[in-house]
Amino acid sequence: MVGTLKKGFLVGLKTTWDLGKVIFPVTLVVTMLQYTPILGWFISILTPLMKWIGLPGEAAIPLVIGNFLNIYAAIGAILTLDLTVKHVFILAVMLSFSHNLFIESTVAAKVGVKIWIVMAVRIGLAVISAFFIHLVWKGGSELAKYGFISQNNDEVNGWGNMIVQGAEKAGLGVLQLAIIVIPLMIFIQILKDLSWLDVFSRWMAPVTKMLGMRENTSTTLAAGLFFGLAFGAGVMIQAAKEDNVSKKDLYLAFIFLVACHAVVEDTLLFIPLGIPVWPLLLVRLVAAILLTIVVAFVWNRIGKKKLNYQRKETAYDH
Repeated sequence: MVGTLKKGFLVGLKTTWDLGKVIFPVTLVVTMLQYTPILGWFISILTPLMKWIGLPGEAAIPLVIGNFLNIYAAIGAILTLDLTVKHVFILAVMLSFSHNLFIESTVAAKVGVKIWIVMAVRIGLAVISAFFIHLVWKGGSELAKYGFISQNNDEVNGWGNMIVQGAEKAGLGVLQLAIIVIPLMIFIQILKDLSWLDVFSRWMAPVTKMLGMRENTSTTLAAGLFFGLAFGAGVMIQAAKEDNVSKKDLYLAFIFLVACHAVVEDTLLFIPLGIPVWPLLLVRLVAAILLTIVVAFVWNRIGKKKLNYQRKETAYDH
């Protein structure tokens, strides 16, 4: 047991170091950007586009902040605006698909998935879902009533203070990552040594098969589903290495997870905003399942065509 704990601790420490090298600088830069005109520039570009998805111009503020930073910062921005229930629900759906975009997309690259694919899927799902909700839902015109959520409105003056606050947030982010990842990796190592992960893989086999993946992808899926892309990345990186997850299954798993990750935490965060959270969870699950199945189907068709072409070329050479 001591050897298992030691191995899990070392793996968790190495994973934290690898991810920390990504998360620290990105968090530092993005935190500093919120005190520059750059965020305002993005907001001014997005404002004219808001009407196409049923949102007022000022709704661009939480969208930009949420994508640059995280859901917590976006919720803080929402609290400062007078929005209807429908507006807040659309924002919640969009932010569920597309938040903390730079860190989580960069982390995806550590697992072996291209950044532009992750960003395109997340932004695409956010915009498309908002457009359809705007068209379909005719209610929610009453003003949203917010609960009690703490906000951080501290003023920061000067580059020195900006760097200090950015470094503090980045350091806390890495520390939070370590607190979650190291015990998680120890736990995963115990499960592996006791062969419990094999049992879990068999339980998940019908789900992964339905999504077009092999059962050895189950650990990767579970980690992202419950812990999110950033915090679940440690398990996903290790699982991809040790379980020999194929490139196809890795991409399918991430396509599913970019649409539906950290489902419990992300969904519960929006409860104080006074919106229906079950439809929010349902939208994410349905979008993730349908998108993954479609991509798996297309991938298999393309693979079969390439295989048939290679066979014809081989037969022609003979």
